[in-house]
Amino acid sequence: MRGLLQFTMDLFEGLGSEFAPQPPAPPKRAKKPKPPALPPVAVAPPAPLTQEDRDAPPAVPLSDTLTLANLVHPQATREVVLGSARVAYEFKRGKRKTIGFLVGAEGLSVRAPRWVALRDVDAAIREKADWILRKLTETQQRHARVEATRIDWKDGAEFPFMGEPVVIQLDPKHGFASVGGTLDAAEGDGPRTLRLAVAQNAEPSQIRDAAQAWLMRQARRLFIERLDHFAPRLGVSWQKLSLSNAATRWGSASADGSIRLNWRLIHFGLPVIDYVVAHELAHLRVMDHSHRFWETVESVVPDYDVLRQKLKDEAVPRWS
Repeated sequence: MRGLLQFTMDLFEGLGSEFAPQPPAPPKRAKKPKPPALPPVAVAPPAPLTQEDRDAPPAVPLSDTLTLANLVHPQATREVVLGSARVAYEFKRGKRKTIGFLVGAEGLSVRAPRWVALRDVDAAIREKADWILRKLTETQQRHARVEATRIDWKDGAEFPFMGEPVVIQLDPKHGFASVGGTLDAAEGDGPRTLRLAVAQNAEPSQIRDAAQAWLMRQARRLFIERLDHFAPRLGVSWQKLSLSNAATRWGSASADGSIRLNWRLIHFGLPVIDYVVAHELAHLRVMDHSHRFWETVESVVPDYDVLRQKLKDEAVPRWS
């Protein structure tokens, strides 16, 4: 319609143009004088880079600061841009022969020999960029999952026990025969109830400590049962069990038969617990992670690789 309207207006303007008076010609404007040419400005050559300049972390363009993802280690001393991410990493030198990388919960840590130049460190980081970014992303995602499982310690709080949800019910009137709590049978499809002998007005830390004490007792009982189950099948003998609360390790084994297992394994289902128990007992036969070691684990836990990945992927509740 707009095109048609414009065509009509043009058509009528054309029809009346020969009868319309011609508009006066616009007055000629005086030409402005050209400004005088400026003398050429001498530009000094750039100053040579100092050693400090060469060793400084690469600059981040201002336009990128609005879009770059920030992956910052709390003890970061250097940074580098990898793809669309600014990675600030912890850097330390030590007595080692190669440059080492560690991606943990806090971020990227880099270790290098004392004789390696910083430019070579940055080059090694860029060479490993894909691996570093992938691991940092996986760690961030895992941290987000863990944060989502943070327990709000109160009546009705929920957490997994042997792979199944359990709901806390504060029941201060019950004695529980000095064990601090009891786990009721499930009703229908709902979760089981853990009744704790804790006052209704108890502090969150008191509820947490009571739940942890109950879980640790269950963990010790179950771990001993599974150690006794797998040890004869592996032809080994364990001597001592200790419960740990390590942040990054689920278990360990010593040549003297001592076994350490993280009590928070009790959150996982029995197949995952069995994998960790068998893993540590297998170390009493093979004290490394060689092909022979994994064959030993496989002899009693055939699907250990699936369970191992499940242990990595599943987020256990955050207690702190």
